[in-house]
Amino acid sequence: MTSAGSLPLVSITIVTFNSSRFIGKCLESIRAQSYGNLEIILIDNASTDATVQFLRTLSEPYKVAFNSENTGFAAAQNQAIAMASGRFVLVLNPDVILTPDFIATLVAAAEDPPDIGTFCGKLLSLPPDLEIPSAPLIDSTGILFTRQLRHLDRGSHQPDDGTYNQTEFVFGATGAAALYRREMIDRISIDGEFYDSDFFSYREDADVSWRAQLLGWKCLYVPNAVAYHVRSVLPENRRSQPAHINMHSVKNRWLLRIKNMTGDLYRRCWLPVTLRDAAVIAACLTVEWSSLPAFALLARKWKSTFAKRRKIMALRRVDDDYLAGWFT
Repeated sequence: MTSAGSLPLVSITIVTFNSSRFIGKCLESIRAQSYGNLEIILIDNASTDATVQFLRTLSEPYKVAFNSENTGFAAAQNQAIAMASGRFVLVLNPDVILTPDFIATLVAAAEDPPDIGTFCGKLLSLPPDLEIPSAPLIDSTGILFTRQLRHLDRGSHQPDDGTYNQTEFVFGATGAAALYRREMIDRISIDGEFYDSDFFSYREDADVSWRAQLLGWKCLYVPNAVAYHVRSVLPENRRSQPAHINMHSVKNRWLLRIKNMTGDLYRRCWLPVTLRDAAVIAACLTVEWSSLPAFALLARKWKSTFAKRRKIMALRRVDDDYLAGWFT
């Protein structure tokens, strides 16, 4: 790393859970960064593999905490963010490998107007063996939403052929590697939480992105910031995912909407949303019974989620036409 000088501090927050295959390479890529003012915070969520033993070998400048139970990605990231003191926070998955200028490139982009609160780079797909392919496909160039309220990764599975080589605003950043202004984190947190711990895991990055948009904060995609990501949760491999991940996915689809959906947006999208809802419910009733507990959890969280919604809508800064333009 280069000398810190007057560079703003960037806090890197990583949550591990049975991440022993990946975490070493991830930390190697952080140590190789050209950006010279970093703090690295790791929270282990009660791993049962060799992750804990590896993390116990780390010393300064690493800050490491060990949870006695798996509190979920959202809560553990909040825990890490509370320990962070940087002007920027890079939320990073342990299965991501950064290229050497990734952080420097994103921080340089942050010199743009201060209403840009989130920055994301180009994530390329990395196989589980962590060997970078000669022609990797795109993993994510930011989050997009469909009129069915499905959130997807822009460019996912597409060749990196130059289509996504322009700097541009996107709806939000995937939580695998997202740089946030600390000011935005503080301003959009609800009840002291940046990520909603009720989500546990999955869709929490879409929730943050939607809330940030409602409150007037933009997300900038910076294609020259490149990283590689091993993505295990994809729509097409849903049947091979652990049952609890699919259950949280169903639950969080409705939490996401209850908190952030406006009446006008629902009016514009009601037919595709209703058809998608019917398909999800039918799947839970017929083939994915393990996801049925999602609806009981929703019922228990109904009142508190609507309380969060009221706080978000009281802070809303954008009009319906602007918001609807992202749901295409």
